Amino acid sequence: MRSHPTAPAARRWRDLSPRRRALLVALGAVQLALAAAAWTDLATRPAGRVNGSRRRWAVVIAVNWVGPLAWFRWGRRSAG
Repeated sequence: MRSHPTAPAARRWRDLSPRRRALLVALGAVQLALAAAAWTDLATRPAGRVNGSRRRWAVVIAVNWVGPLAWFRWGRRSAG
């Protein structure tokens, strides 16, 4: 089945330039590093310094760039 005639064509990995591939790999690595850092921080942070449910934050962190950034902005309470 063909897609809508005005829809942009899906690009395959092999169709991307080496520069674009490298950019996507780098962005993916940054995204994974942010998520790993956020999950590590969540796991090691005392419960009293977490805004809300740990379980909910663990799921939120899995949401692309938004989750880890939300954790670092709104999920943590300061020590003092």
